[in-house]
Amino acid sequence: MPSIYHKVTLFFQQLRDHRLFQNGMIAVILLAGITVGLETSPSILERWGHLLHTIDKIILWIFTLEVCIRIAAEGNRPWKYFTDPWNLFDFAIVVILFLPLQDTQFFAVLRIVRVLRVFRLITALPRLRFLVGVLMKSLPSLGYVGLLLGLLFYVFAVVGVFKFSGNDPVHFGDLPTALLTLFRVATLEDWTDVMYIQIFGSDVYSVGMEHASLAPNPQGFGFWAALYFIAFVICGSLIILNLFIGVIVNSIDEMHQDEDQRKIDDEKKASSDQFSVSESIQRLEKELAELKRHL
Repeated sequence: MPSIYHKVTLFFQQLRDHRLFQNGMIAVILLAGITVGLETSPSILERWGHLLHTIDKIILWIFTLEVCIRIAAEGNRPWKYFTDPWNLFDFAIVVILFLPLQDTQFFAVLRIVRVLRVFRLITALPRLRFLVGVLMKSLPSLGYVGLLLGLLFYVFAVVGVFKFSGNDPVHFGDLPTALLTLFRVATLEDWTDVMYIQIFGSDVYSVGMEHASLAPNPQGFGFWAALYFIAFVICGSLIILNLFIGVIVNSIDEMHQDEDQRKIDDEKKASSDQFSVSESIQRLEKELAELKRHL
């Protein structure tokens, strides 16, 4: 018969995996996010501040109870709870919220941590956790794409400063300003205004350009300015964006393959365990038969 300890562990495991428990924790996380949002309004805080703080304390104790349940569900191996990075994230939030930071200079940190509780939805929703896993898996490749994008921005910014600074010091006066302008162009936010200023000259076309009279040498560059911006939009916006999408899609495929392989390995392990159990039973039956013969 299973011991009482085993029954208690089984109870906590069933409670942890129960759909009602999981949905309840999602509801509590959403309530925590709404509560923090309401506290940003001074009028609401003045009128309902005591109630919001009470709800916040109740939420904290619910999170603490959840951590205890998940640790208890690991049975005689409670350290397994801390092998999951998402569990460490949940545990760290709960611990920080219990620290006496209310009347110290670190109170702003406490507020930030309370907002971070909304990210616990990632741990509560498997599909969200899958997407975050995809992004984490994509980081090395995305880093190289980002490096390529940085080189592209740098080259075009240097060319823009050399070519357009006399005509348009507002957008291409120096390297940092040119980089910021190119970011605007890459996001396709009114980028045509910036382009037309260089095509026709700041003395002719100054829409979207403040202090156009500050240009020391206003002149239009015509076809070459159009070619510059079209080339940058194609490379910086369309091609690089598709590279980002391609990397993420490839990581999604790899994650699905890893999950399928994990399921196959689990099935093989389960079948091998079952085979070993049946083998042991057969061996015991043979030994019993031999004992009966000897008797």
